[in-house]
Amino acid sequence: MTRAQFDYTHAYSRNMGWLKSDEQATVRQSRIAIAGLGGVGGAHLLTLCRLGVANFNISDFDNFDIHNMNRQAGAFMSSMHKPKLDTLAQMAKDINPEVDLRLFPSGVQADNVDEFLRDVDVYVDGLDFFALPARRMVFAKCREKGIPVLTAAPLGVGVALLYFSPTGMSAEDYFKWDGHDLQEQYARFIAGLSPAMMQRHYLVAPEAVNFQEKRGPSTVMACDLCAGVMGASVMKLLLGRGNIRAAPWGMHFDAYQQKLKFTWRPFGNSNPLQQLLLMFIRPVLAGRK
Repeated sequence: MTRAQFDYTHAYSRNMGWLKSDEQATVRQSRIAIAGLGGVGGAHLLTLCRLGVANFNISDFDNFDIHNMNRQAGAFMSSMHKPKLDTLAQMAKDINPEVDLRLFPSGVQADNVDEFLRDVDVYVDGLDFFALPARRMVFAKCREKGIPVLTAAPLGVGVALLYFSPTGMSAEDYFKWDGHDLQEQYARFIAGLSPAMMQRHYLVAPEAVNFQEKRGPSTVMACDLCAGVMGASVMKLLLGRGNIRAAPWGMHFDAYQQKLKFTWRPFGNSNPLQQLLLMFIRPVLAGRK
C-alpha cells in the first residue's frame, strides 16, 4: 500500500467506541515529544502512533546494539548498529505514512531544548536512567512552558508511573535533586520512581545490578507495560478525560506479583518514608550491598 492509498479514518476506525470521532481528531492533531527511543521510548512512539497521534518531536543519538535485543522495540538483526532515531522514525512511518516527525539526532541539549519542545502538548520521558542532567533540564523546561510530563519506569516485570502537572508539584520539588552530587541524585531518582519497591522481592541475581558500570537487568514485559500505561495516560491528558494522580502521587503495577499500589509522598524525597528508602538504596548504588 502506498502513501496515496493510506486513509487515516479507516486506519484508526477500530479506535472508535473507546474514542469518539472528534476525540480521534484531537489525538491526530496533537504533538508529543519523546526524548530517548530505547527500552521504553521506542515502545511509547509506536504505541502512540497506533493510537493515532500524528505529530512527534523525537530525539536519540545512540545506535542499536545486540544487548538491546531483549526489550527495545526497534532492535532487530536488520537494525544492528543503525541509529535508533532513523529506525524508529521509519517504523512510525510504516504505521502512519502521514506522520509529521521532527528529528533531533544529537539528543536534547541546552541549545535545542526549546525547539524540541516547540508546539508540544505532552512530554513523554524515554531517557536512559543515567541521563539525569538531560532529564532535569527537560523537566525544568516543561515546567517553564506549562507542558505536562509523564515518565513510566520499567521495573522488574512492572511499571511505575509519575505525572508532573504543570500546576502541581514539580520534579525538582519531588525528587529533591538540587545541591546533591550525581550519585545521590541517582539514589533520589530511584527512590522517587519506585517508592513501593515491589520489584526487589524477586530479583534473583542482585549482582546483575551494577551502577558503577551503568547497567542493570530489564525485561520486555516491563517495557510493554510502560507503553500501555503511557498510551492510556497520554490519551486521558489530550482528551481531558478523568483524573491522573499527579506527584506526589505515584502508581506502581507489578504483573509478576499481580499487585497495584498507589503511593503518596508529601514533600517528595523529604518524606520520612523516602528517607528510610534512601538509606537502603545508597549502599546498593555504592556497590556495598
